[in-house]
Amino acid sequence: MLSLPVNGTDLHYRIDGDPDGAPVVFSNSLGTDLRLWDDVVAHLPAGLKLIRYDMRGHGLSACPPAPYAMGAMVSDLEGLLDALEVREAVLVGLSVGGMIAQGLAAKRLDMIRAVVLSNTGVKIGTREMWQERIAMVHAQGLAAMSDAIMERWFSRKFREGAAMPPWQRMVETTPAEGYAGVCAAIAGADFITPTSGLRLPAMVIAGSEDGATPPDLVRDLADLIPGARFELMRGAGHLPCAEQPETYAALLSDFLTSIGHGGRS
Repeated sequence: MLSLPVNGTDLHYRIDGDPDGAPVVFSNSLGTDLRLWDDVVAHLPAGLKLIRYDMRGHGLSACPPAPYAMGAMVSDLEGLLDALEVREAVLVGLSVGGMIAQGLAAKRLDMIRAVVLSNTGVKIGTREMWQERIAMVHAQGLAAMSDAIMERWFSRKFREGAAMPPWQRMVETTPAEGYAGVCAAIAGADFITPTSGLRLPAMVIAGSEDGATPPDLVRDLADLIPGARFELMRGAGHLPCAEQPETYAALLSDFLTSIGHGGRS
């Protein structure tokens, strides 16, 4: 188990693959930890240095008092990658992880050479919606909210299968303070200006059954980045890397090959 003190918070991280390979960094969604990417990592080609981490308030990272600011969450990942001496990485971010990816790509062109923005937007929801979510977390707890979260996250077919319960437990065991803190960060975030200025290779992925960041929202994000590749994963919800990891890994592998980013078959 690895962790580093970054930006006043101990962040848990993991490195798989080739330690000398081309870096690919993963940033996950609200209510999940770095295990979100387990099945994708297993299907990626050799020759890549695969870096995952738990954002503040999630997984095995420290949980500072809420609320959090999106700028601090971007600085968390920036500080972690600086400490690990990572440069020229491809950053794969899903949902709030995709917002973090947008912010870091706009801030550190020396660090990020390409982005994969998955099931995300320049702005997600409204400030009022997130304030209601924060109040609900404090009043009811995540266990009371998890059924509704699963409906937003996953296709009906996936929800009816045996693979869904562990994801529900992951949400329910997320620290309430961490969940509320990240909700506050999302509530205050709007990346339309920095993201519309991005000029780097980008792939944007949506899930056709996504109830949290619908495909039209994700496509609007793709339209802001000149030359961005847009992919719609049919039958998948908000976490297509969990529902269809082989398909997701194939898209990611193809994108990495198209930009000449490491890896070998």
